[in-house]
Amino acid sequence: MAGDLHTHTNFSDGSFSPEELVVAAKKIGLHYLGITDHDTVDGVRYLYENGLYPGRGVNIIPGIELSANHPERDIHIVGYNIDIYNEALLEMIDKIIEARWERFSEIIGILQAKKFNIREADVLKIAGTSRSIGRAHIARTLVRIGAFKSVRDAFDKMLGKGKPAYVPRYLPEVDEVIDVIHQAGGKAVLAHPKLVGDDELVEELCKKMDGLEVYYPFHKPSEVQHYFFLAKKYDLLITGGSDFHGTSSRFVNELGEFTISDALAEKFFVEPRN
Repeated sequence: MAGDLHTHTNFSDGSFSPEELVVAAKKIGLHYLGITDHDTVDGVRYLYENGLYPGRGVNIIPGIELSANHPERDIHIVGYNIDIYNEALLEMIDKIIEARWERFSEIIGILQAKKFNIREADVLKIAGTSRSIGRAHIARTLVRIGAFKSVRDAFDKMLGKGKPAYVPRYLPEVDEVIDVIHQAGGKAVLAHPKLVGDDELVEELCKKMDGLEVYYPFHKPSEVQHYFFLAKKYDLLITGGSDFHGTSSRFVNELGEFTISDALAEKFFVEPRN
């Protein structure tokens, strides 16, 4: 079969619970599942603390997707096979989440000043179990109240960079993110390089990484080839995934629509200690 090493649960901005995601992966026969929530390991911790990880039927790879600071570009780094209880990692997560909450309140204030009928409580209801409150939750709320037709529409007109309700937030530096992933025993992988929007920057970042997300739904065949050779050039692990969030606003609608081979996925799997 195959694997998907880039997925999200409702502990960040996905719509599936960790259990639902694992069940869906088992149902379609995935051998490997990377759970890579934004700025949190709470989803994987939930599985572990409820006796659901490690489990049978699918090999779960604990991960996290962290954003790194850059003045113009969005840089996302995925850490794989991390120690979900590592102190340095948890300290960074706490700092990032605190900044997320501060930005959340500021964005809501801006939207209210612009006469949008939105409250913090409305967003928190949609966020559910997530401590990692982000713009996606706000966008979903704006769609629910009828302010915009879709999440993408909300980002394009109001929440995206340079738009009226965009608020920057604290982000750690690239080297800090890589260092904390390594401290947690993990591998640092540059996520969806095409979305960085600058291949010269991507190549510079490759010099620091352990791996590169070559296979991604947004990548055209020519781009996949380019990133494949870039990974080979810098002796990087090659990975890929769907970036599944469980919503139709993303690149895939269903888990299993986009996968990578076992041969690639198994390189990221380490048998968990009971």
